[in-house]
Amino acid sequence: MTQNPRPASPAPIATPCTQVCTVDGASGLCLGCLRTLGEIAEWSRLTDVRRAAIMAELPSRRERLPAAFRGT
Repeated sequence: MTQNPRPASPAPIATPCTQVCTVDGASGLCLGCLRTLGEIAEWSRLTDVRRAAIMAELPSRRERLPAAFRGT
């Protein structure tokens, strides 16, 4: 009797999520991960290339937050 091998588990999706889910109304960015609500909602459906591009942009987005939320 031949056993069917289990299908490989999908690779985990890289995410910048920090479990701090609070959106700044002025910038529209999450204070934890710096993504927009649209990006967060679509994250699991985006291509690896698009997710990588967004993650590369995140550090520069901090400047869009009010000074009190920048952590500087």
